[in-house]
Amino acid sequence: MKALLITMGLFLVSCGGSGSLSDKKQIQQNDDSGSDAGYCQQGGWGSGTTSMTFNGVERQFRIYLPANYSSANPSSLLLGFHGWGGDENEFLSSQIVRDQLDQHNYVMLAPLGLGAEEPGSSPSSWSFSGSISGLDGDGVNSEVANDSDKICDINTTPDYTYPSCKSAASNSCSWTQCLDDDIGFVANLVAQAEQNLCIDSGRIFAVGGSNGGMFIWDLGRDERTADTFHAIATIIGLPHRGYLAGPMKANGLPVISITGMKDNTVPPGNWSNKSFTTTANGETFFYTGATAIAESWGNALGCDISSPSERVKQDIASNLECRSWNYCEGGNRFPGILDCRGADMGHVYNLDQSWPLIMAFFNDQ
Repeated sequence: MKALLITMGLFLVSCGGSGSLSDKKQIQQNDDSGSDAGYCQQGGWGSGTTSMTFNGVERQFRIYLPANYSSANPSSLLLGFHGWGGDENEFLSSQIVRDQLDQHNYVMLAPLGLGAEEPGSSPSSWSFSGSISGLDGDGVNSEVANDSDKICDINTTPDYTYPSCKSAASNSCSWTQCLDDDIGFVANLVAQAEQNLCIDSGRIFAVGGSNGGMFIWDLGRDERTADTFHAIATIIGLPHRGYLAGPMKANGLPVISITGMKDNTVPPGNWSNKSFTTTANGETFFYTGATAIAESWGNALGCDISSPSERVKQDIASNLECRSWNYCEGGNRFPGILDCRGADMGHVYNLDQSWPLIMAFFNDQ
């Protein structure tokens, strides 16, 4: 089984169309009758699990309203994307996450990826650049010995190709779903949230872990969602090899990337390494190194990337070292790009360290 499969716990291991709400709801209706209902559009969404139909596919998601949620006071909105084989409860099962959402008044939407609906119970997943086709972003590089145009070594990596991707996959490196357009779904989900919740449309964020973190980068690169998000965060999730494009948003998109130096599943590489990295967990997938993608997105934020990144002081996550560059667009406390790594961190979310830092980064932007 692919090593990105998530198991739950405080340390989480591994990793166009129209939309309408489904009649099959399991949500508690928000009854905030004491507030000024005229301030925000009222659609009745409350904490719980529900679904919507997009492109003829039922998409499930969980809604979490913070303790002080009010229709008279717009909240920030955070979308959370689980890892390969995870579900909508992956982040929200953590008390640390819920406490921080309450403290900072963030609504969270946690959608469920697709895949489990397919024959063979393929794990739920998010599709991103290269994960369907199995092709990397730079083709065959003549400067790399024995290079290929694939995101994996087909001789050492199992074939995870989903039934829905048989005609779309160029090789056996494909490993995520083809049932629906994930970017389009996210754009529609945000639009539905703006109609049914009291949220600040200028304070919409996204966080993803492992496969969900890999998907997060594409949200900033696609014109349908590039201007939606105020900042994003990825935990142990990097693009596949060769996908180095920066965000489409004018003046860049703030991002905090958190990885583990002992991660054998999605290794970030050394701080000085701008090349691609290779898994060391029994399979052979290729990823863009953390330094390379941080430099690309830092450049879009106006950072001076002519010199190596330098350590950024922060007293929130003692087990994480964060680096960035001078002159980056961003907040008052943090620059707009943070490349954070845990020296002893593997392929885990490490939420007691990573989540408070992510929330502080979002609040500062």
